[in-house]
Amino acid sequence: MERRKFLSMTLGAVALAAVPASVKAEDFRKSKPTVWTAHTVDDAIKAMYGSNNLVMEGIKLKAPDVASNGGAIPVNFSTDKDVKTIAVFQDANPEAAVLVVETNKYSVNKYSVKIKMAKSGTITIVAQGNDGKLYAAKKTLDVALGGCEG
Repeated sequence: MERRKFLSMTLGAVALAAVPASVKAEDFRKSKPTVWTAHTVDDAIKAMYGSNNLVMEGIKLKAPDVASNGGAIPVNFSTDKDVKTIAVFQDANPEAAVLVVETNKYSVNKYSVKIKMAKSGTITIVAQGNDGKLYAAKKTLDVALGGCEG
């Protein structure tokens, strides 16, 4: 009986240790709704960060030059900068904002996503540094005929 009690206490302690003390994530759709309705990349960046003064460094962005399927364009981006958020914007769809990721000091800021673009355009990645700067990278690509339907 002692062995069972020991095992249940050990497993309980391991389970508690695996649960983070607090998990926090901001819902940017609620806190910054105008970001998601902005029709231009500049307006969306301004709504998200209060400025659109971009420093074109510190972000690595990889996307195809020509996307054969506008419904699933692979976009890879990363940064080694100490950042608060990383956001993806594009100028081919009616709303410019695609996603915003909140980071922390433990984040590995290397991402791979697939986005939709109805036509050819530019993808812009913006990372808000803890130093207050907005680091960015841009990539213009062509979407083959068919847009999001491929």
